[in-house]
Amino acid sequence: MLYQTIDILGTVAFAISGVLVAMEKRLDLFGVLIIAFVTAIGGGTLRDLMIGNTPVGWMQDLTYVTTIFITVVFAIIFVNKLKYLRKSLFLFDTIGIGLYTMVGVEKGLEAQLLPIMCVFLGTMTACFGGVIRDMLCNEIPIIFRRKEIYATTCILGGASYFLFMQFPIKDSYAYVAAILVVISLRLIAVKFDVRLPNIYKKEA
Repeated sequence: MLYQTIDILGTVAFAISGVLVAMEKRLDLFGVLIIAFVTAIGGGTLRDLMIGNTPVGWMQDLTYVTTIFITVVFAIIFVNKLKYLRKSLFLFDTIGIGLYTMVGVEKGLEAQLLPIMCVFLGTMTACFGGVIRDMLCNEIPIIFRRKEIYATTCILGGASYFLFMQFPIKDSYAYVAAILVVISLRLIAVKFDVRLPNIYKKEA
C-alpha cells in the first residue's frame, strides 16, 4: 500500500512539473499533456524495459494514465495560484525525484538486483522523465547542468535506504527516511549553492 501510494504521489509531482515547464514554453493543450505524460512516466518506462518488466507499468494499470490526466487538468486550472512558477517547478521536481528514487529502488529489489544496481535503477527512474521533458522543451537537462546537484542526491538517498535497513526499524520507516534524504539534500544543495567540482578551466 505504501509503495503504490508513493508511486502515485511521484506521478502527480512529476506531472505537475511537466505542466509548469510546458506552460512556461507556451505550448498548446496537447503539448502540455504530452510533456506532463513523458515527465511522469519516462523514467519508469525506461526502468521497466531494462529489467524486462513488460508491458511497462502504466500500460498494465490505467490508474497512472488517469492520474496524469486529472493532474494536468488540475494544474492548468490552478496554475495562476502557483505563484513564482520557477519555485513551484523546483518544489514539485524535488518531491518527484525523492519519491521516484525509492520506487525505482523497490523495483530493483523485486527484480533481485544487487543494492548498487537498485540505487542506479532508482536514480534512472527519478531523473530520466525530467531528461526527456527538458530535451523536448529544448533545454539542457537539469541532470547535466553543473549549477544544480540532481542525480547525486538520488544516489545518496537510494544508498541511505540500505544503510537505514541495518537499523532495527520497520522497512516502511527506512523507505520514507530515504525519500526525505533525497528531498533534503537537494533543498540544502540549492539553498547553500553546493555544486559538483568544475572540470573546465576558467578563461583568462
